[in-house]
Amino acid sequence: MEVPDATQAALGKALEATALRHQALSENIANANTPGYQRRDVRFADQLALALREGRDAVEAVEPEVEADPMGVVQVDANGVDIDVEAAELAANGMLYQALATAKRARGAIVKSALGVH
Repeated sequence: MEVPDATQAALGKALEATALRHQALSENIANANTPGYQRRDVRFADQLALALREGRDAVEAVEPEVEADPMGVVQVDANGVDIDVEAAELAANGMLYQALATAKRARGAIVKSALGVH
């Protein structure tokens, strides 16, 4: 049973965004030695915060996207990836995903219990 409110929708969208970010960070790591490669990332928190003020429909309309990061380091070969930063970001993103999944699952269980749904 899906709880039809903005908070649960936001948790779902945040899970989508962290999954997409995991993919982007993995691609950055895979291309750490590719000349001219510019790192990519997913910017999502600001969009989600704005949408939460407008309600569930606005939250569901938000779509996370991968975009180039113009602020990335640039090495001699024009590669914009710092492997140490990417590895740390990947680990942090994985922990965030787990926390979001746990929160979404727990919140759903609490609401089901309150409604007497099994």
